[in-house]
Amino acid sequence: MRGDHAMEGLEERLEAIESQMRYLMDRQEIEDVIHGLARATDRFDVEMMTDCFTEDGFDDHGTWAQTPAHEFAQWANRTHSGGSVLSLHNICTHGCEIDGDVAHAESYVMGAMLDKGGETCRILNGRYLDRLERREGRWAIALRRCTVDVVFKADASIMASDAFRAFGMIKSSRDKLDPGYARPLTMDTPVERW
Repeated sequence: MRGDHAMEGLEERLEAIESQMRYLMDRQEIEDVIHGLARATDRFDVEMMTDCFTEDGFDDHGTWAQTPAHEFAQWANRTHSGGSVLSLHNICTHGCEIDGDVAHAESYVMGAMLDKGGETCRILNGRYLDRLERREGRWAIALRRCTVDVVFKADASIMASDAFRAFGMIKSSRDKLDPGYARPLTMDTPVERW
């Protein structure tokens, strides 16, 4: 009798641990999708961008850009290349509510766009409001709606100064030649420098 009671308690604890692990794994997978889309957008990686959405997913970047997922990468690449030479989307504060195979996430984003000519940089701060769905065991964005809360333009001319150039910092690229794709990453990995 006592052994049966102990086994029941163990089974309940194991179920609770399994439930907590599933939640933590789901949270991490969801955050990986959101971070992956930011990285893919900055690298102009069409395949990775598209993979972050469900097949019928949708992106709302304002009334001028409400885009089905299969067109998002082309829109994003065209828009970013038209107005900047480099961009960096930083995911900051992130919250997520999971209900079975549907999740709602709110991620603060700070996007920096180095304008053509390199003299100025636009900084856009807002949030990604995402509904994600787990389909066939994989999380992806079914709907993204973007807010913009603060936008400003900053002086980036320091990047053209001799003092900055003397640092020889590695420059990002908007393709798979970016050193972030190098495997393995070594000191011999070719890089472009400022």
